Amino acid sequence: MKNLTEIKRRYAPPKRLGSSRLLTVLLAAAAGIIVWQLLWMLLKLPGFILPAPAVVWKKFLQVLSNGLLWRHLSFTLLEVLLGLLIGSLSAAMLGYFLSKHPRAENFSSPYLVASQSVPIVAVAPLLVIWFGPGLFSKVLICALTVFFPVLVNTLVGLREVPQDLRELMRSFKASPGQTLRYLELPASLPVFLGGLRVGATLSVIGAIVGELVGSDRGLGFLINVGRGQYDTALVFVAVLTLMMLAASLYGLILLLESRLLAWQTWRQNA
Repeated sequence: MKNLTEIKRRYAPPKRLGSSRLLTVLLAAAAGIIVWQLLWMLLKLPGFILPAPAVVWKKFLQVLSNGLLWRHLSFTLLEVLLGLLIGSLSAAMLGYFLSKHPRAENFSSPYLVASQSVPIVAVAPLLVIWFGPGLFSKVLICALTVFFPVLVNTLVGLREVPQDLRELMRSFKASPGQTLRYLELPASLPVFLGGLRVGATLSVIGAIVGELVGSDRGLGFLINVGRGQYDTALVFVAVLTLMMLAASLYGLILLLESRLLAWQTWRQNA
């Protein structure tokens, strides 16, 4: 019984690390609001340039109560989640294929690297023209934004699997599926999840770029409306909502890491 209790204690997800991180985030947010208020009081800029935190809060409550914020947020969230899912899955599958076929990686790497030299802002108008201003073009932009960092981390994670462990699996006559399940997937998971963290934040950027280029829904559209009406408080509400959305996705990936990677030594000692 004592050994069982010790095993549960060692492999239980860390709690102190999560609570301390949450406290740090709240303190950082409070500090940012205080600095914002001080700047507004010292600079005394017009409201259409820098609105006060109280004005932005009032605008937030207004668009929240009339359903405007949720209507646009739900559309952006759908784009982000679909783009993150499609981009991550396709990058993981391609990364696994390239890790098994070095010649294919050498052939495709110039094209993959070249694709990253073109900003997504430059490609987004073409995608909107080709596929229309609907949901598909925004999801595609999100997926393309997520694709490369997850692909690179998948390749790096699979390449870092120790060779002696691969030889051990071969000595047990493990099939490729068994090697993937019992060796490659657990060994590469920390690096893959690191890429997924980056991809989660980039997916929000991809969605907003697509909506700014051409859309009639979403937080990017809300930013365009506020900009056209010189309603800076509305722009602040949309931007801060985007920041909270990205932070929430990032936090969910961290929570997933704490569950799946609870065996890591530094997490047990945290």
